[in-house]
Amino acid sequence: MKPILRHGLMAPATVGVVALLVWPIAGSGVALLLVAVGASAIIGFHLWQLQRITDWAAASPDADVPEGHGEWRPLLAAIYRRMRARSAYERDLRHVIERFRQAAVAIPDGIVVLDAGNRIDWANPRACAQFGLDLAQDRGQPIVNLVRQPEFHGYLEAGDYAASVIVASNRDAGRTLALQLVPFAAEQKLLMSRDVTELEAVSRMRRDFIANVSHELKTPLTVINGFIETLQDVEVDDRQRARFLQLMQTQASNMQRLVADLLTLSALENEQNAIHEERFTIAPLLRALSSDAKSLSGDEHRIGLDLREAAIVHGSRDELASAFGNLVSNAVRYTPPGGTITLSWRIDPDGSGVFAVTDTGIGIAPEYLPRLTERFYRVDRSRSRATGGTGLGLAIVKHVLLRHQAEIEITSERGKGSTFAVRLPAQRVERVGAPGDAAIATQAREDEITSNEAPRETGS
Repeated sequence: MKPILRHGLMAPATVGVVALLVWPIAGSGVALLLVAVGASAIIGFHLWQLQRITDWAAASPDADVPEGHGEWRPLLAAIYRRMRARSAYERDLRHVIERFRQAAVAIPDGIVVLDAGNRIDWANPRACAQFGLDLAQDRGQPIVNLVRQPEFHGYLEAGDYAASVIVASNRDAGRTLALQLVPFAAEQKLLMSRDVTELEAVSRMRRDFIANVSHELKTPLTVINGFIETLQDVEVDDRQRARFLQLMQTQASNMQRLVADLLTLSALENEQNAIHEERFTIAPLLRALSSDAKSLSGDEHRIGLDLREAAIVHGSRDELASAFGNLVSNAVRYTPPGGTITLSWRIDPDGSGVFAVTDTGIGIAPEYLPRLTERFYRVDRSRSRATGGTGLGLAIVKHVLLRHQAEIEITSERGKGSTFAVRLPAQRVERVGAPGDAAIATQAREDEITSNEAPRETGS
């Protein structure tokens, strides 16, 4: 017999035995009275225990389980153990939920919890910022009331959430979000949002880059192919043949420059291609750039060179020469004949070295300045192609400067000219005269003296 039954029958059995013992002595009336009193006591005890359990069940969930007596002790002890186990489970569950929310808060992507009706139940701070949510007011609102892009509505109705949908942000102009729904639990969903503005920009640049390369190569190839077909099919005199070959050579040279610039960009972007560090004096490099500017100008511009301080630069001389040379050649290309181009070098009070190219050319409108270092970006495409540019010069400049922790500062005024200034960080610039640099310093001073004695090269 189970213990609960054994303990439950002990009280009625005791009353019955006592009544039987009293019956012969006191008679049946007393025995029956004893049975009635005992039964009433047993029933009253059980009703009292039931009332205590009923009162506990009606109280708050945190109320303590009443202490059991007699046969009720095992039952109430079992309930107490169950309540403790449930409390521990709920505590652990609350801890898991809190950890989930803490993790969701730390995630850089937005997370919105939606119920079965696609209404907002919870959102992390990132999602609140991306969608302009205020949980105090927007909890329970349909998500379509806040994310109103037609692309998202179609995505939500289609029910295929294997991929994400790209939408423009209504809150931040120019930002792009990737949204994806992830079903979980009982018809609930997670709306994941990620800012993919930069990724979209890179993708757009890649598409534009391929299109631009194709376009830049197509034009000279078309010209060359046309002349080849003409020479094959038509009899031309020596003068025309020489002219055709000259034009073909010009177009081939354009393609060669384009391929060379593309290879240069590829090398600069390759993380495995470490920068070749060396120490060199700046004066000879700038004088060589001034000489190149004169050759490129063909005596059509006034070329000036202003060397204010001799200095030693730490970095790749070839890369910096390429970057500086691109700035100089651009100044020559976009400065009308008779204009002035000045190359200058100075060391600012903070120790940074500044190489600047100032021209009196056509200038650039302010709205075009932020995009000048993009590949193939041209303010005037027809003029740039006519001057022989590949559209990659300033992109090369940008990557060279990134490798040298340097910056480019552009100031320009339409119709009056531009200044392109490269600022090298102080740790890459040494004033002449540093301890241990006697030989290099002497050569730098001689270069500076020679440059200053050459009437500052104010004319070509």
